[in-house]
Amino acid sequence: MTEISGRTITGTQVADVSLADARVRDVEVVRASFWRVRMRGVWLGEVEIDGEIAGLRINGVDVGPLVEAELDRRDPDRVKMRPTDVAGFREAWDLVESRWAGTVERARALPPELLHERVDGEWSFIQTLRHLVFATDIWVRRAILGDPTPWHPLSLPFDEMEPVPGVPWDRDARPGLDEVLALRADRTGTVRRVIEGLTEESLAARTTPVAGPGYPEPDSYPVAGCLRTVLSEEWEHRRYAERDLDVLRDRLGA
Repeated sequence: MTEISGRTITGTQVADVSLADARVRDVEVVRASFWRVRMRGVWLGEVEIDGEIAGLRINGVDVGPLVEAELDRRDPDRVKMRPTDVAGFREAWDLVESRWAGTVERARALPPELLHERVDGEWSFIQTLRHLVFATDIWVRRAILGDPTPWHPLSLPFDEMEPVPGVPWDRDARPGLDEVLALRADRTGTVRRVIEGLTEESLAARTTPVAGPGYPEPDSYPVAGCLRTVLSEEWEHRRYAERDLDVLRDRLGA
């Protein structure tokens, strides 16, 4: 049996490989993607999975809907992030802004340097805010409003995105909280103006294809789908941020 121990193999691509009779223990997997993985006759114990899950079947049961239902049960407001009409989108955005205001206040109570700290390899609090700026840039300013180059230099794309000329990608930037919050306020204000200007007809429409390279690809997208993506990004990343703020607060207390 080949043994791999005490090593970091970041960026490794594994495809068409059999791990029959393998034993995997004390392994950390961060920002990784698994697609078309099949496990048979396995023993799985003390495993924690946090991320986007689609098509995960355990002992013949698709667990994705069960997880979604449990998350909705834990926080009934979560279902409001899937609105279908103009009133629903306005209510959802009010809720997003209200929830984030409380999260930011929690972050302000920590020493500024901790807001740049990555917990378990995830984005820091500042990086999370920068990524949400990027989410607004691509789905609202680019896709809906038609700006082909909407990015701010501090916008932070998702890690899986291939580099695109002209799209910022500065993972090492360390702006202060107030600087990022000012940028966030500009972007969330844009989202609010778009949502407040919605009609049922415009919500049901598709965007005009944007020109120029970038993400999303030049194409036409459902306006409602773009806005629901932004709502999902805001909701889930705030949940991750709250989780990591708990860790940082406890660490500070210790």
